[in-house]
Amino acid sequence: MKPLVLMSLEDASGDRCVDILRLSDTDFGFSECRRDPEDSRGWRRLAGITAGFADARAAWASATRAVAWLGAPD
Repeated sequence: MKPLVLMSLEDASGDRCVDILRLSDTDFGFSECRRDPEDSRGWRRLAGITAGFADARAAWASATRAVAWLGAPD
């Protein structure tokens, strides 16, 4: 099964995002991505997918701890 993006949140600059992914019926994960305005190829993953979560909520909770800008208060 191809990863399905359930939610994607961008940082204030629009240069980074975190995708919450459904990897299978029982596996969810997240990935941080970036894009460079001068590069027309779009978003690129900064690292692999962090997987092994039972649901999207658990993947989101882990992402907020792992990705500094995502968990930072406004």
